[in-house]
Amino acid sequence: MLSKLVTDFGELPVSQKALLVAAGVGSIALLSAGGYLVKKRIENTPPKQWRKAGELVELYVYPIKSCAPIIMQQIDCADLGPQRNFMRDRIFMVTTPDGKLVTARMKPKMVLVQPRFDERYETMFLTAPGMPELRVDVRTLAAGTSEEGNAGESVRSTLWGESVSTIDCGNEVARWFSRYLLDKEDGYRLRYYPLSYTTRQKNGSDTGSLQDETSYMLFNEASVADLNRRLENKVTVRQFRPNFVVRGPEAYAEDRWRWVRIGEVVFRYEIPCLRCVFTTIDPTSGVPHPDKEPLRTLKQYRQIPAYGESPALGIHLGLRRAGEIKLGDPVYFA
Repeated sequence: MLSKLVTDFGELPVSQKALLVAAGVGSIALLSAGGYLVKKRIENTPPKQWRKAGELVELYVYPIKSCAPIIMQQIDCADLGPQRNFMRDRIFMVTTPDGKLVTARMKPKMVLVQPRFDERYETMFLTAPGMPELRVDVRTLAAGTSEEGNAGESVRSTLWGESVSTIDCGNEVARWFSRYLLDKEDGYRLRYYPLSYTTRQKNGSDTGSLQDETSYMLFNEASVADLNRRLENKVTVRQFRPNFVVRGPEAYAEDRWRWVRIGEVVFRYEIPCLRCVFTTIDPTSGVPHPDKEPLRTLKQYRQIPAYGESPALGIHLGLRRAGEIKLGDPVYFA
């Protein structure tokens, strides 16, 4: 195309040809950019026609990565994930002293660390087998200050190869996690993500705070029922750590959804949720299954060629219209 432009300009001086070619290239670039933006806008515009799928029957928030969930009746949906005041999804993570992520894949009994919040959702309390209750002042951490040693200190942490800004939760909290997970006085830290927006690039603005993929994950109750028909030892939806559980659609119907609406809150499908060894950890005992179930069975029938060997179960969502949702809300798809 560029050579044709130069030929069409005939005997014009070289300098003028260069200017005209540059203008042409600029116009082409603007048209391409404009077309891309229009395409993205169309892709992010919610549909006008919806079909009812069922209703929301379970709602979970996981304040600390790899730890137990808080069961909720209602929640606010924001870009970073489900939240209620200072309680937010996957806003804390356990790390090594140099900031590298620690998960239940390494320390399965992390799933037995149970958080709860006060009625104002400002203070988090943690319990675990054999451990005293631990108090974490999240409101103070969010303000970036604390009287406890090291708490409030801004540090970089590493999450799946990405560097994120975090706040260290202090020495007392670090000792609690180190004693529980390592039987030592030190070795692990707890870090807090202080921002109201994502700084990660993995899935753009839908990546969330410290989530693996996106800010929200939805699960279909019928899909785990179908899986259980293939298993000797049955599992529950908690083994798969979703935010939303829907009752009503047939098994695996969620694979075909491209938009989801819960009440008036709208989400767009992003990617399937690929399953790993985490699913083999019993959330009630913190013990991995000796035969790596249900992962082994899932690999027999839920692999998607484009995504490799990891089987898919559940879908990751990105928020497109914020708001509040509650148990019993109707769930729609498009």
